[in-house]
Amino acid sequence: MHYVALIDGTSGNFGVVVPDLPGCTSAGDTIEEAVRNAIEAIRLWVEDAEADGDKVPKARSIDSVCDDTDVRAALAKGAMLAVIPLLHDSGRSAKANVSMDSGLLEAIDEAAARRGLTRSAFLATAAREKLEREAA
Repeated sequence: MHYVALIDGTSGNFGVVVPDLPGCTSAGDTIEEAVRNAIEAIRLWVEDAEADGDKVPKARSIDSVCDDTDVRAALAKGAMLAVIPLLHDSGRSAKANVSMDSGLLEAIDEAAARRGLTRSAFLATAAREKLEREAA
């Protein structure tokens, strides 16, 4: 799932607002940092809502968000849109059968061992980092 966010500000001071998640905001010195921080803000917002037994709002499409009067006004004043992924742990493990070159797998296992991680934990961490970088 992805949420549409508004980013505005100037270099050294960018703010992020997620219209579908009331009160979900973030910031950063650069646009990239603001987006990375927004990923965490969305995750924490969803975790808090679930812990409180609240329903998590469904993410609207970009077109639907842009139909909002406040969003249109922000865009007219120079804000930009960003699509932010919800990287939320469900608390449930799932098995996946992944095929890759055996040399790459050996390198993964060695890197995981150096960090005191299992192969699964290493791959999950690497995938999360890649998803966060691609969003920024």
